[in-house]
Amino acid sequence: MYSTGISEEKALYEASDYIGCMSPANVEFLLKHNPEVEALRVEVAPNSIELREIKYEDGQAKAERYYIRKKYDLPTDKPIFIYGGNLGKPQGIDYLVKCLDANKKRTDCYFVVGGSGTEYARLKEWYDLNLNDNLNVKVMKGLPKADYDLLVRSCDVGMIFLDHRFTIPNYPSRLLSYLEYKMPVLCATDVNIDIGKIAEENGYGYWCESVKLEDFTALVDKMLASDMKAMGDRPS
Repeated sequence: MYSTGISEEKALYEASDYIGCMSPANVEFLLKHNPEVEALRVEVAPNSIELREIKYEDGQAKAERYYIRKKYDLPTDKPIFIYGGNLGKPQGIDYLVKCLDANKKRTDCYFVVGGSGTEYARLKEWYDLNLNDNLNVKVMKGLPKADYDLLVRSCDVGMIFLDHRFTIPNYPSRLLSYLEYKMPVLCATDVNIDIGKIAEENGYGYWCESVKLEDFTALVDKMLASDMKAMGDRPS
């Protein structure tokens, strides 16, 4: 083996005929930091999923929604905002905890956080300290996949969190599981990512920078005042 003097990343770019990026912001970032790459070889190629039509008999969807909510002691009579997935430093858990704390007394909606990761203990500590405070929040450490899929399908809004200090435009894949079940999304992220911008432009979500608590709360209010079903049905 010998060194070519260039990084593995740049070697891959050089060897590739086309380079796919998750979003327009990713394309812009790649071209800015790799000026030797021809723009014609770079294109947007987002993650995608083949939608499967779920056919229900009369009342089945309503029954499943009621069943999974009751199984995990969740309200059956109000909209549920769900976050599912990794709970690590990239997700800005401190901001997530503060958002939950600022909205823990709401009676017009409910929040569910399910997942695991290096910062789960930080979230669980806050949750345990507030358990006797009439919380409208549920924190769970992972679920069986079948239950998680059914729970997501039975919630109303999907949440996406990223630390506001990110400078590289990430594009979280958990968006797919929300859109698969026709859920609008609430995104609280850094300013470099364009997941929120795309959601707003296409009418299936709202975005704020993950810095100010009042911005998140304002988006919750805005979402609850919106036609969430119509937003979830928007093409994405």
